[in-house]
Amino acid sequence: MNNNEFFEALELLEKERDVPAAALAEKIETAVATALRRDYPGTEGINVKVDFEKRKFTVTITKMVVEEVVDEANEITLDRARTYSKRAAIGKPLEIKLEPRDLGRIVAQNAKHIIRQGFRDAEKSVVLEAFQAKVHEIVSALVQRVDPKRGTVTVEMGKHTATLPKNEQIKDEELVEGQRTKVYIVDVQSTDRGPRILISRTHPGLVKRLFELEVPEIYDGTVEIKSVAREAGSRTKIAVFSNDENVDPVGACIGARGARIDAIVEELGGEKIDVVKYSEDPKEFIAAALSPANVLSVELLEGETKACRVTVPDHQLSLAIGNKGQNAYLAVRLTGYKIDIRPESGFYGE
Repeated sequence: MNNNEFFEALELLEKERDVPAAALAEKIETAVATALRRDYPGTEGINVKVDFEKRKFTVTITKMVVEEVVDEANEITLDRARTYSKRAAIGKPLEIKLEPRDLGRIVAQNAKHIIRQGFRDAEKSVVLEAFQAKVHEIVSALVQRVDPKRGTVTVEMGKHTATLPKNEQIKDEELVEGQRTKVYIVDVQSTDRGPRILISRTHPGLVKRLFELEVPEIYDGTVEIKSVAREAGSRTKIAVFSNDENVDPVGACIGARGARIDAIVEELGGEKIDVVKYSEDPKEFIAAALSPANVLSVELLEGETKACRVTVPDHQLSLAIGNKGQNAYLAVRLTGYKIDIRPESGFYGE
C-alpha cells in the first residue's frame, strides 16, 4: 500500500462515516508502531508519522552506529549505516526510513483493523462531543422502532440512535414508527460501548425550549422564562417576565389567537399550559401561579422555610387546589413556596 492508496482509503471512510480523518492521526501512528514492534522485537526507536496535509505516511527506525553490534534491534555497524547515509558516524544515531514495500506485509495484515478501530474510536469521540454540545437542547428525532413489551422507543437523530425509556415518554402518548417528534437531551455519558445519549419527552426543559423556538421575544431576550413546573402529559405552568415594559410576556407567549401556544400544545399531545406573569413580589407571583383560580389574599409566613397562606373564594377552592391537588402542586414547584390554600369563609366543607 503506497501513500496515495493509504490516504484515499482514509478519505473514503471519512465520507462514509462522517468522521474527520485527521482526527485519527495519533491513533493510527500508535497502532502502526505497535504492529511494527511485533515484527521488529526489541526495537526502541520506531517512529510513525501520518501527515494528512502533505499526504505523507512515513515510518523510521532509529539505530545507534557502533563499531561492533551487540544489540541488533537498536544498533548498526558503520559500513551498513553508510548504505543509508554517507554522513553516518560512530556514536551517532541513524534514522532509517522504511519504504512502502518494506511495510507491505505489516500494513496489509493490520491496516484494515487499525483504520476501522481508529474510526470507531474517533466516531465515538465525535458523537460524544457533538451531543455534549446539545445537552439541555431539543432535537428532531425519527421514531425507528417501538418495543411493544418494554414500551421503549428507539429514535434516530441524524446518523445516531438513542432509546427513549417508557418513563421518559408523555403519558398516553403513542409514538409510531416513521413519526417525527422532538426530544430533549438530558445528558450524554461516555461508556465502553460508546456515547449514551439520555433523552426525554417529560422533562420541563422540553417545554422551555419549545417556547424559545415558537416565541421570538424569548429567543432575543425580550421575554425571559423564570421557571417551569410540569406534570408531563397533563399540565405545565410556566412563569415569564418581560425586560421591556411595552411587551406583554404572557401575550407574547400565547400569540395572536393562541397560535404560538397552540403549536406547543400540539407538539406535547394536548398537554394544558398555563402561562403566568412572573413578579419580584412573591405575593403577586404566588397569586398568578394559582391561576385559573382568583386569589383574594396571600400572607407570607415567617420562618426559615418559604411558606404562605392563600385565601380564595369558597366556590373556587377546588379550582385553586386542582384535580388531585395538581394546580396547587405545580404552583408550589413554580414559585418555590409551600402554599396553604384556605376558603374565604374558613369552612372547607362549603
